[in-house]
Amino acid sequence: MKKIITIVGARPQFVKAAMLSRAIADWNERCGESFEERVVHTGQHYDANMSAVFFEEMKIPHPTWRLHCGGKSHGAMTGEMLIQIERILSDERPDWVLVYGDTNSTLAGALAASKLHIPVVHVEAGLRSFNRAMPEEQNRLLTDHLSTVLACPTLASVQNLARENILQGVHWVGDIMYDAAVFFGEKARNSSTILRDLKLKSKSFILCTFHREENTDHAGRLTGICEALEALADDFQPVVFPLHPRTRRALSESGWLPKLEANPAVVLLEPLGFLDMALLEMKASLILTDSGGVQKEAYFHRTPCVTLREETEWTETVASGWNQLAGTDPARILACARTMPPLRPINEYGDGHAAQKILQLL
Repeated sequence: MKKIITIVGARPQFVKAAMLSRAIADWNERCGESFEERVVHTGQHYDANMSAVFFEEMKIPHPTWRLHCGGKSHGAMTGEMLIQIERILSDERPDWVLVYGDTNSTLAGALAASKLHIPVVHVEAGLRSFNRAMPEEQNRLLTDHLSTVLACPTLASVQNLARENILQGVHWVGDIMYDAAVFFGEKARNSSTILRDLKLKSKSFILCTFHREENTDHAGRLTGICEALEALADDFQPVVFPLHPRTRRALSESGWLPKLEANPAVVLLEPLGFLDMALLEMKASLILTDSGGVQKEAYFHRTPCVTLREETEWTETVASGWNQLAGTDPARILACARTMPPLRPINEYGDGHAAQKILQLL
């Protein structure tokens, strides 16, 4: 039996891990007990609304280890994760360590495993924004160069790795987030009551979410986004805005939080579970975000998206017209929100069976 240790710490990783955990359970039932999975939760997202709700909704295996490493600087967080993960891996000696995406948890898991000569599987390998100022870009680059199996979501990600001379262990498996969109989308339609709770009508509201440091920790960018939100709230009522803890803190410190709270067309919410968020993504007329995962989820649900960044790892969504890069200038955001380029389908995200293909590689 192959022993797998999965390392997660942030919302998008919980979603991806849920699909692989389901695939492992299905594989073991069909083919005999082939895989044993145990989960390390680093605590990078430690708020119950950002963490616990996902484990409950998605039936992710209960974490064997909870490390409580959130709420620190990048260096302190990554260093503490590295120390604790190394201790776990030294004791457990798994056959594989699975890491997802581009967070500090991803890098810490890959570093710890690599130094112990334990093979690393990077799910969502090869993505590049080509902006090295982003912590996520640094984490992606380093993790890919440490990994044994690189499970790529798109053909473009395979090509990115080839340009960096990473040729061994590279596989295009499709996007595991597409697996989740297919599986959990139907559950959201059947079980989420968020539209009724908020008294929203389908395709009559804008959904907004942003959390990246480049936006929350820069006064000019934060102001640009908030000015655009207020203008859009006048045009399209309402704007639904679930607040990441970092975003709430930034809005509070900048003085924007009471302004938005006073606007009856802006609906501020605590972080949502995956099913409620998925239904809002399906039913929104437009999504504003700086999240890579939400950009893709918008496309999966065929909802136009305006990205509050100057670049994206998901270039296919822009080339297809479903996603527009607006940055944080309010005039650009408004122009993108009010016009849509020609739309075309994307065929690069796979067939909804990325998790099974990853297990076949192992």
